[in-house]
Amino acid sequence: MKKELRWGFTTGACAAAAGKAALCGLMGHPDPAEEIDIPFPNGERHSLPISFVRPKDGGGEAGVLKDAGDDPDITHGALVIAHVDWDKSGDITFIAGEGIGTVTKKGLSIPPGEPAITPGPKAMIRAALREVTDRPVRITLSIPGGREMALKTYNPRLGIVNGLSVLGTTGRVRPFSCKALTCSIDCELNVAGAAGVNAPVLVPGHIGERSARNHLALAAEQLIEVGNEWGFVLARLARHPFTHALLWGHPGKLAKLADGQWDTHSSRSGPPLDLVRRIGKLLNMPNLEGHKTTEGLFAARKATEQHRLAEAVSTAIAHAASAKAAGEIQFSVALVNMAGDILGTYGDMKPWR
Repeated sequence: MKKELRWGFTTGACAAAAGKAALCGLMGHPDPAEEIDIPFPNGERHSLPISFVRPKDGGGEAGVLKDAGDDPDITHGALVIAHVDWDKSGDITFIAGEGIGTVTKKGLSIPPGEPAITPGPKAMIRAALREVTDRPVRITLSIPGGREMALKTYNPRLGIVNGLSVLGTTGRVRPFSCKALTCSIDCELNVAGAAGVNAPVLVPGHIGERSARNHLALAAEQLIEVGNEWGFVLARLARHPFTHALLWGHPGKLAKLADGQWDTHSSRSGPPLDLVRRIGKLLNMPNLEGHKTTEGLFAARKATEQHRLAEAVSTAIAHAASAKAAGEIQFSVALVNMAGDILGTYGDMKPWR
């Protein structure tokens, strides 16, 4: 039997645990023995080990060592530190400390000038702190060595300077071991076929999954999370009794397929911006330069241009997927933005309505 891979915790979950422990220390609560319990977005609770809790600079400070489980995460083993003190008014103020990046460009989910802490972790941190107090709190997050780690990520290309981003929509790190993942996907395809599914929906991850479930009427077995293993999945489809397949997700991932990049992991593939720009130029669209992300490029366009560009990119993706699958499956594509709204589609959507 294959060893089950161990899940880990995101940087955001570690920051929430460190923040809650630091706040407990500041308020004079009994020190947590060795770990602290925090809420997660799905309603579950998990306990994370605390490395230290101590007073510092008139506030409280705590640290959590990130455990990414069996995922090859660059921040595995990094120390996530939270320093908290009281604010005069407001809710919770987030500050970037050592090793935490600052956003400098438009087009991301965080405005320029703000710490690179995405909305999911902010919500987790806020929920954890609000279990301790309702008072206004200022929290400074730090990751020693984060500036150097960030040079090995896409942050410099995205205009995020001086450190890492605090990420994670669910608080958990799924172990995306390639071999384990492909075995898992194979099982999902088998289950879908056995359940009578003839038109699966393939998504890269959580954004695509949430959006597809919001827009479509899907059976439980119909939606399959591919992660980055698109070459593997497309080659496998012909082995199953599928007649149609819908690729649903953000162009930042799916547009890579139109460029022949079948493993879409950021460390093993390039950004899709050049391809999207090339397609935009074929449509005689102006102002295609100067954007750091596909989200920013689409967001800068009027709704009619967004739709035209997304339709053209969707068409290119569908043709590439069809060639890769080399079967009788009819492909449709739907591209969505970070909020899950549909930008544009290609193909017949009736099998999923």
